[in-house]
Amino acid sequence: MLPSLSSLNSPAPLTNSYLHSSPTSHNLKTHLLHDFNSPFELKQAHAHLIKTSSPLFVLPLTRVALVSALTPSFSYAQQIFKHVNEPEIVVWNSCLKVFAESDDPIKAIFLFYQLREFDVLPDNFTCSFVLKACTAMLDVKNGRIVHGYVEKLGFGWSLYLQNVILNLYALCGEMGDSRLLFDKMSQRDVVTWNIMITQLIKRGEIAEACGLFRRMPERSIRSWTAMISGYVQCGKPKEAVELFVEMEDVGVRANEVTVVAVLAACADLGALDLGRRVHEYSNRSGFRRNVTVCNTLIDMYVKCGCLEDAKRVFDEMAERTIFSWSAMIQGLAIHGRGEEALRIFDKMIKIGMKPNGVTFVGLLHACSHMGLVEDGRRFFASMTKDYGIVPQIEHYGCMVDLLSRAGLLQEAYEFIINMPIEPNGVVWGALLGGCRVHKNIDLAEEATRHLGQLDPLNDGYYVVLSNIYAEAERWEDVARVRKLMRNQGVKKTPGWSSISVDGVIHEFVAGDETHPQAEEIFRMWEKLLGDMKLKGYVPNTSVVLLDLEEKEKEKFLYKHSEKLALAFGLINTIPGTPIRIMKNLRVCEDCHAAFKLISEIVNREIVVRDRNRFHCFKDGSCSCRDYW
Repeated sequence: MLPSLSSLNSPAPLTNSYLHSSPTSHNLKTHLLHDFNSPFELKQAHAHLIKTSSPLFVLPLTRVALVSALTPSFSYAQQIFKHVNEPEIVVWNSCLKVFAESDDPIKAIFLFYQLREFDVLPDNFTCSFVLKACTAMLDVKNGRIVHGYVEKLGFGWSLYLQNVILNLYALCGEMGDSRLLFDKMSQRDVVTWNIMITQLIKRGEIAEACGLFRRMPERSIRSWTAMISGYVQCGKPKEAVELFVEMEDVGVRANEVTVVAVLAACADLGALDLGRRVHEYSNRSGFRRNVTVCNTLIDMYVKCGCLEDAKRVFDEMAERTIFSWSAMIQGLAIHGRGEEALRIFDKMIKIGMKPNGVTFVGLLHACSHMGLVEDGRRFFASMTKDYGIVPQIEHYGCMVDLLSRAGLLQEAYEFIINMPIEPNGVVWGALLGGCRVHKNIDLAEEATRHLGQLDPLNDGYYVVLSNIYAEAERWEDVARVRKLMRNQGVKKTPGWSSISVDGVIHEFVAGDETHPQAEEIFRMWEKLLGDMKLKGYVPNTSVVLLDLEEKEKEKFLYKHSEKLALAFGLINTIPGTPIRIMKNLRVCEDCHAAFKLISEIVNREIVVRDRNRFHCFKDGSCSCRDYW
């Protein structure tokens, strides 16, 4: 027990550290009373107060709690608190808050059990701090116990506590408990709904999250942003953009997080008009100095085929991160400007910015798309030698792609065999792509054998092998591959192309006759075809990998989705403006040759983003320099 103030006449002796820590008695007293770090030093300070007849409230009570918690001196601190005019639990709550927000939040949980052991009655703040510690540790077991105390002690009226418990269960993956608690809550606020929506989105349950979003009595900007981000994360950028437009219509102003999410959706869709509008809004709203917003703008402009706009954002940034540099290098690489990407890298190194693994993916892409084999080998070796970066599967995939595109198929194969990590489908797929370009059937079959085990449901690999057989006119093998696809339930991904005009995205599939302007589109194509033939265009029917008559193959060629999108764009845009088309598959050789001629005939820049890269057609040539 703590002695009373009157009976404690023989205080513990002061340590030398206290006696000599300061040249003045005032400094000594301040140090003694406010900087004690252990129960022993606390007792010395206490003894000093008794000796000088000073009141106990001079002691910093939170510090008393901190040095006494989780030690045998717990009861000693309790006795001090009983002599001051402040409820004991208030002081312990201050201690719990410090522990809960520290790097070691388990101390808050231990202190809570100590309080219960000494019959210190918790209040709603006590429970909130302990629940915060449980959340930080994802400790659902102790969280359930505290939840029990909340109900037992009658704190269920606290919406804040209910939300904290709801969030804890959801974060720990106990969505069944979260739903049960959510359904039973007598009151909910926007935070309650946002917790459920956010956690459902994290688990990919986007439909259920949307259902809750539509039922919300009121929505905050966080509600809208969570749903927009959720759509982007689950591969539904079109729905993200539609929701953003709806948000604007009801008068909710986007914040920086919303801007980043909708720009990511624009990047996926190639929705340049909306992306530009969001960029303008961002500047008006003062987000110009937000590095994440600027980095996302670079990515959006790159993926929409506007490299100069991406460079402008990059050049105007007051602060750049490694992501900024890497995004610019990658953007230059996929637009066929590999030499410029390497110059950007040199500039980055000169200012002392250290590259990361993503930077090297961009560099290796640049080398691959431009056939810079020796540079690629040098960068791959430099990763480990100069920067201590261990190559990951993406880097090995880039190297196989680099060697395969350059026709070094045997070297690429040996590179795969000698990899220190297990090659995945992307690595073998890169080799298969090179086999198609360089018509190596034996290695193509070897690559497909591995792909059949690693990624048996990926239709792209079967299609490439089928195309290789078709180009060699091995129709029986083509039929065998297609039968294998049917037997394994693999369906060919339909090709489509899209183009945005006046903010509306129009999609086309091969042979599409359903578009309202279909007749005009086909008339425009016939006109272009006549102009191209005057310039020596000959349809490349070898890309039609079907056993058809030559005339039928030509008709099939003329209805490729990218050609329909281009004709539509020429009809519906102002002469002289660039046309930007997105395609989900690789553009074919005939469309590539045709677009080069058309860019010269109509005096337009035509930008096509396919599955692998960008093709910028202008004045009869392509940025890829026909190396693709």
